[in-house]
Amino acid sequence: QVELVESGGGSVQAGGTLTLSCVVSKWTYNYNYLAWFRQVAGKEREGVACFPTAGGLPLVHESVKGRFAISRDNAKSTLYLQMNNLKPETTARYFCAAGRVIGWVLGAANYACWGQGTQVTVSS
Repeated sequence: QVELVESGGGSVQAGGTLTLSCVVSKWTYNYNYLAWFRQVAGKEREGVACFPTAGGLPLVHESVKGRFAISRDNAKSTLYLQMNNLKPETTARYFCAAGRVIGWVLGAANYACWGQGTQVTVSS
């Protein structure tokens, strides 16, 4: 079973920057995507950005395009989410996910493996 461990969350003021990390272990080639999702209590989990693991371009959701960037370091088995110009509505718990995706690449139902998440809180 793939293991995902997120870190890097915290409390920042609006306009600030955070970089989240997700260390991936026990990888299986049954999966073809790694992604970041976020969730606010009482709401559905929302896809933020994803990266095809076998090659190809990453995808960032339109709502955060230009402010968020996803990247990976294969040597460190780590997925990153750099978040710039943070806004209060960015506040959520952020999760790393892995899955064998067929269809919408930011659909939570397509991801079978999840980390515990890391909390991001942005104050105005």
